Amino acid sequence: MAVFKRGYQRYAGPRTSNLTRFLAVPRFVWPKLLAERFVIILLVNSLFWPMLCAGFIYVSNHAELLPSLGSGGDDGIRKMLTIDGKFFAIFMNVQSTFAIILAAIAGPGLIAPDLANNALPLYFARPLSRWTYIGARMMVLFGLLSLVTLLPGLIVFGMQASLASSAWLAANWTLGQGMVLGFLLYIFMVSLIALTCSAYVKWRVVAGALVLGFFFVLAGASKIINQVFRVEWGSLLNPGYAIYTVWCALLGVETAEDAPGAWECFTVLLVMLGALLAVLLRKLRPVEVVS
Repeated sequence: MAVFKRGYQRYAGPRTSNLTRFLAVPRFVWPKLLAERFVIILLVNSLFWPMLCAGFIYVSNHAELLPSLGSGGDDGIRKMLTIDGKFFAIFMNVQSTFAIILAAIAGPGLIAPDLANNALPLYFARPLSRWTYIGARMMVLFGLLSLVTLLPGLIVFGMQASLASSAWLAANWTLGQGMVLGFLLYIFMVSLIALTCSAYVKWRVVAGALVLGFFFVLAGASKIINQVFRVEWGSLLNPGYAIYTVWCALLGVETAEDAPGAWECFTVLLVMLGALLAVLLRKLRPVEVVS
């Protein structure tokens, strides 16, 4: 029978579930990323600060073992050993640096190769929408960044909750909730920045530098605005400052009175994330008309 006489027949075989299709991309990308040398080195280095924090928690909950605190001791030293929202805010701030570097290494290679090789039509020809494609790529970064942010944070908080009394957990359980919400917001922001940079720059090194520049350049620009105009609202342009202010609000840590508040910073972050998402959706097109 001639080829032109064969009519089109829809595929009638077994279909995978939506969750299986969504996790197909992370399932193949995670082993590839974890095999890279720089990623392994960064993951190992990111464990030192949680280990130091774990040691600090142990000493804080066994202060009676210290010679200077055995019989009453110094109240100033006891206050320094207190595990509160300030402790977790510092922990999150340090771990966020590793997350930025990790996103700069792993993020640029997620979308740029698909755009460079015109592979998007192959993705979108299957039952995969743009939102699913972005979500699958973001899941790759979410799982990777959770190894240096969310997972160590839960371990540190769990260690403190297990060593401290039940009264401490009843009074400070909101610290764990605030840390989880803060890290989820931060991971989403960093992942979206990395994916947007990967979609607009084909060279991996340049895209990684652009991810780092997004934070450091805006931080420098915000300081210049504050110095030139003698204002404080310029700090809103600094994503690092804005997310840290939101963290302090979630953890109950006081910030400077004349600085922008948590709601202002959260609003700016939402606007920034919306703009990045709009830019990313504009770049990811299954068909492009070239005039």
